[in-house]
Amino acid sequence: MKWIRRALIAIAVLACALAGTAVLTAQRTERPVGFQVARATDTDGRPFAVGVWYPTEARPWPTTLMGPVLMNVARDASVSGRDLPLVVISHGNGGGAPSHADLALALADAGYVVAAPVHTGDNHADQSAVGSVSFFSGRTRQLHATVDYMLGNWQGHDRIDPERIGAFGFSAGGFTVLTAVGAQPDLRIVAKHCAESPEFVCDVLRHARSALLNADTPTTGDSFVPDTRIKAAVVAAPGLGFTMRPNGFATVRAPIQLWSGDQDDKVPYATNARLVREALGAGVEFHSVPGAGHTSFLVPCGVLAPPDLCSDPGQFDRKAFHRAMNASVVAFFEEKMKRP
Repeated sequence: MKWIRRALIAIAVLACALAGTAVLTAQRTERPVGFQVARATDTDGRPFAVGVWYPTEARPWPTTLMGPVLMNVARDASVSGRDLPLVVISHGNGGGAPSHADLALALADAGYVVAAPVHTGDNHADQSAVGSVSFFSGRTRQLHATVDYMLGNWQGHDRIDPERIGAFGFSAGGFTVLTAVGAQPDLRIVAKHCAESPEFVCDVLRHARSALLNADTPTTGDSFVPDTRIKAAVVAAPGLGFTMRPNGFATVRAPIQLWSGDQDDKVPYATNARLVREALGAGVEFHSVPGAGHTSFLVPCGVLAPPDLCSDPGQFDRKAFHRAMNASVVAFFEEKMKRP
């Protein structure tokens, strides 16, 4: 029986050590940040979860965020401040609210309200919508619905300045944000491109047996309606850039900050960020990140570190990069969304 007792003690010590390490490595901010999981409603009546970060005066505690990311936040605390700018975040394929938690915390620490919708049918728990003809436009629609909810129904909606709304998107979320500010893709290009120059999105669509890989699939009903309330956007490692003809950006008026990792093999620069950069010209602030892969733009990993999400090329320092990137993103929104 002694060995059982010793084993149980060893397990308890290990569990305490892991818990202590997790608390010590939790995502933190200088000023208190509140957090809650809200629920918005899509135009079809289906609810979807929204992670919301915001300034508060309440005391923060280490709190688990719908997954392996631990944050030092005040759960469901009251909102502090008035005329707060809003930034909505669109995660990548199979992601969720935790995907860019460190950026959300940095923005909330700087006085922003941040809302990250969990895209219906394209998140870590549910991939049922992936590959449908309305898959991509549905994401854009949910971003609009998130803005509607935050301005009209969220508990602190009266604290938000409706004239200062920005958006951040990563990977498929980058495409979502670009379409939300007016870009008009031609999804008929998908079948031809995937047949001739396949890349990661083609594998995703093939796995989902998507009709978009059929050149005869009509996409006229898959419309992208811009949201003129979004005044500035940051896009990281955008996918589907090859669907954007140069004239597809003709109606984009919002300033764009664009990020691309030079070791990204999921959304190659040549067929994605480069096309966006060239089409927008002087309207884009471009950042190329030496050594960064695709997942390098995701939240730095803590104790729980899934290899497929937490592995970076070579000796790339994700934490150091995110400190610099988050500061640059905050500065961009501060400049582009400042009051007159």
